[in-house]
Amino acid sequence: MEKIKVAVSGANGKMGREVIKTVHEDTDLVLVGAVGRQLVGQDIGEVVGIGKCGVAISNSLQEMITNAQPDVVVDFTFPGVVFENSKTILENGCYAVVGTTGLIDSQLKDLGELAEKKGVGILVAPNFALGAILMMKFAQVAAKFLPHVEVIEYHHDGKLDSPSGTAIKTAQLINVVKEPQQLDAREFFTKLDHARGAELSGVRIHSVRLPGMVAHQEVIFGGQGQFLTIRHDSLNRESFMPGVAMAIKKVVEMKGLIYGLENIMNFDN
Repeated sequence: MEKIKVAVSGANGKMGREVIKTVHEDTDLVLVGAVGRQLVGQDIGEVVGIGKCGVAISNSLQEMITNAQPDVVVDFTFPGVVFENSKTILENGCYAVVGTTGLIDSQLKDLGELAEKKGVGILVAPNFALGAILMMKFAQVAAKFLPHVEVIEYHHDGKLDSPSGTAIKTAQLINVVKEPQQLDAREFFTKLDHARGAELSGVRIHSVRLPGMVAHQEVIFGGQGQFLTIRHDSLNRESFMPGVAMAIKKVVEMKGLIYGLENIMNFDN
């Protein structure tokens, strides 16, 4: 089988470096391009510690695509540039795997339409850890029986957006199986603004940002005389890599927008 040619945008960031290593080690994939804002011109293999691989870091996504002709471009960059990056990838007829958070619904719709027009697929996932996907699916099941629920997500202090994409996706999945509900209408005394967190259709979401954390989430359900906690912890960025590799291999078989890694996982067997 011919190997899938992969490029990484945000290659010298923390997630990008892990993706470089994963692609290098996977016998079904071959690294052909790397884009980053720093260390331009250096061999990305030497930068990430896997040895010289013949792929130099470029500071232009368009230039890299033109020269390297990748099948799939993986984007782990910043919320402020991910939409334009994704458009560039799709407009060049490449498939896209996007782990950068920050895309809003209207942008996702535009990217889906562009992918359909170009005959390629774009997979956007708030979280690539397989355990996190299972946590969300289990929470969706639990919500059928315990509709009172709150989400607490914990991330490192360098994460720019809040709530996390995973927390929002969790609330959306929960709201698929239960009626959106108004929160308790009683008069409460909130001594500080937002003390009770954000709210999405009756699901409260709380964000914690502290040094030392990576990515963690609790979904807490309350019922009569009981509560249930479903928790997932990513202890390092390697935890996301099996999901990234799966996404790269699956996206080339798809057209249009796929939002969420759960849509390419087989839960029936």
